[in-house]
Amino acid sequence: MCILKNGRGCQMGLNQKLIDNIRKVEPYVPGEQPQDRVIKLNTNENPYPPAPGVERALLEMDVDRFRLYPDPSVEKLASALAERYQAGPDQIFVGVGSDDVLSMCFLTFFNSRKPVLFPDITYSFYKVWAELYRIPYECPKLNEAFRIVKEDYYRENGGVIFPNPNAPTAIYENLDFVEDIIAHNRDVIVIVDEAYIDFAGKSALELIDKYDNLIVVQTFSKSRSMAGMRIGYAISNPALIKYLNDVKYSFNSYTMNQASIACGVEAVKGQEYFEKTIRKIVETREWAKGELKKLGFEFTDSQANFIFAAHPQYDAGELFEALKKKKIYVRHWDSERIRQYLRITVGTREEMEQLFTALREYL
Repeated sequence: MCILKNGRGCQMGLNQKLIDNIRKVEPYVPGEQPQDRVIKLNTNENPYPPAPGVERALLEMDVDRFRLYPDPSVEKLASALAERYQAGPDQIFVGVGSDDVLSMCFLTFFNSRKPVLFPDITYSFYKVWAELYRIPYECPKLNEAFRIVKEDYYRENGGVIFPNPNAPTAIYENLDFVEDIIAHNRDVIVIVDEAYIDFAGKSALELIDKYDNLIVVQTFSKSRSMAGMRIGYAISNPALIKYLNDVKYSFNSYTMNQASIACGVEAVKGQEYFEKTIRKIVETREWAKGELKKLGFEFTDSQANFIFAAHPQYDAGELFEALKKKKIYVRHWDSERIRQYLRITVGTREEMEQLFTALREYL
């Protein structure tokens, strides 16, 4: 018998029979979240605050409502998003960040014995969810330029998911390219993960009414500066959204808290502010590309709020550690094909200038 004492857990090993029946999975590894003051360019957060209406919503919030459960249908936020994207409220599914939404999509729609397809270099949570839910999957390789080969997705499968722009490569594919993949997969669900679309080009939302197998997922974490509020959403046809809600209500009806709903509505309303911050980030991104090129870096044509870059003369892992010592955090993966690349979030102009000062000192 194990007795807990002084807050310490039992040191006894688990019975092997217990272990045999435990679901085990290799977890997603998030970017570091340092608590001290650093230049944080490692998790693709927006460097600017949320829309002014978000702060106002927090200040005016009736805290007495916190004792009540939130609206499980998230009607106010769903309606605000429906108005923004000229869709019906029954075409919107809201979750606790796009990770929650995507996880629900995996659980709801990827139930075939055939493999789900997603790129070999992409958002690493896809593989985690597939393994967690025991979903077979295959990962067609990006080509040498880190681009999706659309013909690889023409074969028989149990569903398709890919980000556009892709992460961590930052490459955006145009709408015709995306539509071609959807059109070749009419008998399965195709999910286009658009976490970074606001920094890029046309959204696949333009195709929602044309394809009944399409789900587009977006987030408030990047372009709307709300990563800490955890708001994501899917837009599709009413039938697929109903299936998603059926699974959600079977899992946890009250996923979105009162504060997030109220702040999310105000974030959607702040369209002018939203467009202003997007312009600032894109302008800084394009300037940063020029500065990286001057220093000899090679990089993909980023259309996201981050840049995927490598230097042919310097080891990325060593450069990552050198920047970290200067309290500048970027992202590095010791993974095949991309271990010589760094993913650099686009911060403010001032933050990026400090990054380049550190790079010039190192190179």
